[in-house]
Amino acid sequence: MRESDSDPANPLSWQVTGMDCASCAAKIRSAVERLPGVSDVRLSVMSETLSLSLAAGGTTAAEVERRVAGLGYALAPAKPAAAAPMPESPSCGCGHDHDHGHEAGHRHASQDGHGHAHDHSREGHGQAHSHGGTGKKADAKADAGHGLPGHVHETTPEGMSWYQTGKGRLVLLTGALLAGAWLASLAWPAGSYWLFVAACLIGVVPVARRAFAAAAAGVPFTIEMLMTIAAAGALVIGAAEEAALVVFLFAVGEVLEGVAADRARASIRALGDLVPKTALVEEDGATRQVDAAALAIGQIVLIRPGDRVPADGEIVSGISGIDESPVTGESVPKTKGVGDPVFAGSVNREAALRARVTRAAQDNTIARIIRLVEEAQEARAPTERFIDRFSRVYMPAIVALAVAVALVPPLFFGGEWSVWIYRALALLLIGCPCALVISVPAAIAASLSAGARQGLLLKGGVVIEAAAKTGTVAFDKTGTLTEGTPRVTEVVALGRSEREVVELAAAVETGSSHPLAEAILARAETDSIPMRPASEAAAIAGQGVTGKLDGVAIFVGAPRHAMSRAAFDATAKAAVERLETDGKTVAAVIADGVLVGLIALRDEPRADAAAAVAELKALGVRSVMLTGDNARTGAAIAGSLGMDHKAELMPDDKVAAIRELSAQAPVMMVGDGINDAPALAAAGIGVAMGSGTDVALETADGAVLKSRVRDIAAMIRLARATMANIRVNIALALGLKAVFLVTSVLGYTGLWVAIMADTGATVLVTANALRLLRFDAGKTS
Repeated sequence: MRESDSDPANPLSWQVTGMDCASCAAKIRSAVERLPGVSDVRLSVMSETLSLSLAAGGTTAAEVERRVAGLGYALAPAKPAAAAPMPESPSCGCGHDHDHGHEAGHRHASQDGHGHAHDHSREGHGQAHSHGGTGKKADAKADAGHGLPGHVHETTPEGMSWYQTGKGRLVLLTGALLAGAWLASLAWPAGSYWLFVAACLIGVVPVARRAFAAAAAGVPFTIEMLMTIAAAGALVIGAAEEAALVVFLFAVGEVLEGVAADRARASIRALGDLVPKTALVEEDGATRQVDAAALAIGQIVLIRPGDRVPADGEIVSGISGIDESPVTGESVPKTKGVGDPVFAGSVNREAALRARVTRAAQDNTIARIIRLVEEAQEARAPTERFIDRFSRVYMPAIVALAVAVALVPPLFFGGEWSVWIYRALALLLIGCPCALVISVPAAIAASLSAGARQGLLLKGGVVIEAAAKTGTVAFDKTGTLTEGTPRVTEVVALGRSEREVVELAAAVETGSSHPLAEAILARAETDSIPMRPASEAAAIAGQGVTGKLDGVAIFVGAPRHAMSRAAFDATAKAAVERLETDGKTVAAVIADGVLVGLIALRDEPRADAAAAVAELKALGVRSVMLTGDNARTGAAIAGSLGMDHKAELMPDDKVAAIRELSAQAPVMMVGDGINDAPALAAAGIGVAMGSGTDVALETADGAVLKSRVRDIAAMIRLARATMANIRVNIALALGLKAVFLVTSVLGYTGLWVAIMADTGATVLVTANALRLLRFDAGKTS
């Protein structure tokens, strides 16, 4: 869209194929920012997008495309930027391009029969298709150029095995040459040397090309450069066999890292694939199949039994059981009818439904969850930021140490040049901090993926670290610890039967939308009590409601107002006091001036609330209930759950209570995500409860989609398991480096052991991080 080239108000956006890591983004940014008239450059590694603004009369979109394509990346045609992308992901200080789990499997390309690449981008979340020249040639360009200024972590396309990728083929080729050279050495020892040299050169040339390109881009300290120096040095001192082996093992390590990282991406990719690609739209009495990504708000879709719901919507006809486990993790199907919401990705189990689309594809529940996970992976943990800073100093220090090892002993102590150069080369290989740098983001990515599948959403490493340190959980009462709607818990009959008491009350409450009235009507329906509307029904402000049924004058209201209309004997007064002490709201029912019964209502605690408080206590976490209700109700509910409480709190009082609690221990606040916004913001971490369409995912630090209180304990368990995993990863990475740095300098380990240790450490910490994908946060032991 060249017409917007000179309009800075309409920034351009591109889809950039092959931008997998922070160093890729940094290189593109550096290149395009040097162009005249370019401003507001933004890159998102997660969604692989580049957006910028162009000044009038300056650089054109075509020139931007040529500049980026020259770096080896393929671009889809420019289009107006829909929204600012997310911030960049962290960079590895050694220039070593780690996937870090940022891709999350969300964006993948597949080719159709016409050779076009289908770009499953963030905007459509698995639906949008771009045929803008990202076919085989473009993909080849991206593969050739990626790795500037680091090595490639290529995403294995669906259905393609590792050996079909470019790196996989390189492993097979260098492995075959290495094996051939070893076999030849048995029959022709003299000639085998050159076969080892050939195997080394074939394997190291693509690595060296990336290394020098990185150096030209201003990033000389990369693992590729260290590999190139080590291989060349080994050939110079006559260690061709070891040089070939080192290059082969390095290639194997890259493939293994790619395979391991792809496993982490697959879990989020599977989440995006839950939404069907097509939908049946009803128009003028007929149905037609359309792309689900193209559904517009207000359209009517037909959802047949067994079909997945194609979009967030509202049922307009039909009743059926809906399996929402793909969205919320709740295993029991819910029966839904007209007016009830349905979520994209859930499964219609029983009967045909017609639903009105209420959200576009990019805003549906699944898309919002994926977007939350994407953004979460961009939010780096404090530990990760420290390691990033450390690695930037550590890498040049290792290079300086290697130079010292190569020069000082021969120059000042009469050491043998070949011996100390060899040890210096081994030191270079073992010195790369790749395993250390990837140890944190790999664990964070796996944790976020595991949490998303279990209905636990956390916005990144910062939130995970905060959740792991939680010492106190402050709960809002209504809708969080309780169901959020009052229910009739007890009917006390005084002179008439319970059914008659409920029938009289329901008669005057019919048609009312008051929560207490709805609770009485729900009880009448449950008990199959006929609901006949009273005549002359009227509401008396602040007191209750009146009406007549079969000539009987009825009043339903609070006991303190009812006492002026009828006599309360000792039994009635004792019942009222008992029920109110239990934290219940009492409605007195009067018929023709005589008290005939009491109806007790209460917003009951959720079924799992007490178990959740017990689980938190077992984790060493204190639970406190914050409520605006009266002290008696608050004490009754908190007492039944075994937790502390603070009652009669206004919103600003809740903030003050959070600050008071925070002085004692880190606080997690759990609320509905909207009414409790000030308290959620004041706490160290704010968690919203409810389904993906109801909670304020954008404002809270996390959310539990199943609306289960026990999931708060599960969230803390997942966060603590993640931090424990990170500590193990850091210990593994630093421990292995320390051991082999010493053994390399002392000459006990050679080049091939050094590269095995470096690659092995990286694969080991990645594999350890991937264990979190199988972590069951719901288990209490």
